[in-house]
Amino acid sequence: MTLFFIYATTAYADTTTTSKEKLSFEEKVDKLFEKWNTIDSPGAAAAIIKDGMVIYRKGFGSAQLEYNIPITPSTVFHVASVSKQFTAMAISMLEAEGKLSINDDIRKHLPEVPDFGKTITIRHLLHHTSGIRDQWELLIMAGWRMDDVLTQNHIMELVKRQKELNFSPGERYMYCNTGYTLLAEIVSRASGKPFTQWTQENIFKP
Repeated sequence: MTLFFIYATTAYADTTTTSKEKLSFEEKVDKLFEKWNTIDSPGAAAAIIKDGMVIYRKGFGSAQLEYNIPITPSTVFHVASVSKQFTAMAISMLEAEGKLSINDDIRKHLPEVPDFGKTITIRHLLHHTSGIRDQWELLIMAGWRMDDVLTQNHIMELVKRQKELNFSPGERYMYCNTGYTLLAEIVSRASGKPFTQWTQENIFKP
């Protein structure tokens, strides 16, 4: 039996059975989250899988404290850097299909990225060794807030305006969100489909 706890995500409870054993089981799990299951508590979700089947799933608390929005099965959450693993997986899958190589110069796929005089590869982006400046640090310095609406195009324009790197590619490690934004764009261009569509069709649905 596998027990998953997922914070800031969505789930719902199966209430179609009247089995005393099932109800007792659900009540026990519900009890674990009882203190968080209020509209003024940050949201969480729990799922339990047994023999490959989801036998329990339910949301607790609030998805939006300011507006008292409870977690529901249709609630959409920002997963932040959890998405990076799927971006890297998409790159790996496209390489297996022969549509790119992790040793490619990123300008092969993103010609609008400035020529910094040194080759930045897809591998550098994956490993946070590109030397490209982090998008959030730049945006915060420019007066942006973390809750401002930010699009892929905003980041691409930000990258296009950069004059130099923090360090030579491969020289050292520095966590960089910009790199994964660029990787998502590479996935879109190499596959010919929007990143969200490609990952839905090739990772999440299968």
